[in-house]
Amino acid sequence: MNRGLMVLGGIVVVVLIIGMSIAGTYNRLVTLDQAVQSQWAQVESAYQRRADLIPNLVSTVKGAANFEKSTYVAVAQARSQVGQAPKGGNVPNDPAAFQKFAAAQDGLSSALSRLLVTVERYPDLKATQNFADLQAQLEGTENRITVERMRFNQAAQAFNTTRDSFPTVLIAGFFGNRFAEKSYFKSQAGAETAPKVQF
Repeated sequence: MNRGLMVLGGIVVVVLIIGMSIAGTYNRLVTLDQAVQSQWAQVESAYQRRADLIPNLVSTVKGAANFEKSTYVAVAQARSQVGQAPKGGNVPNDPAAFQKFAAAQDGLSSALSRLLVTVERYPDLKATQNFADLQAQLEGTENRITVERMRFNQAAQAFNTTRDSFPTVLIAGFFGNRFAEKSYFKSQAGAETAPKVQF
């Protein structure tokens, strides 16, 4: 009888150790997932700041110069596509939604670059203080976006590394898509080619 109780006690201890290990792993995944979600909110906040600045930039440019209408239309269309892109905390868990979000934001970055290049043709505009201030704000916002995207990639890497490590990968598999692998921001197509600057 004593021996049976000892065996039963040993089994209970082993089950408790395994249960605590699984609970610890689950809690670690939750912590890392929340870090990714928090950083994703920072990325969206930086993009929102840019979206809020664009109408002011375009209005200032339009008011000070009669620049190419196609450039203005391209910025407006790109901003509209950003507004239709998927949003929210589930985007990092859905590779297709993540790709649509990144593509829309990359399109807006490209349109803004064309706008700023077009503005270079208008020396009077560059001299106005309002435009100079807005351009500085936009450049600062682009830098913030770059930093937040880098931090998001770091949080996603920490999550993915933990998630894909053994035996965590087995435990994560029990919870389905709850702990799906996170996507990464990547450079735009053609970014590896240096732009040609001509004077």
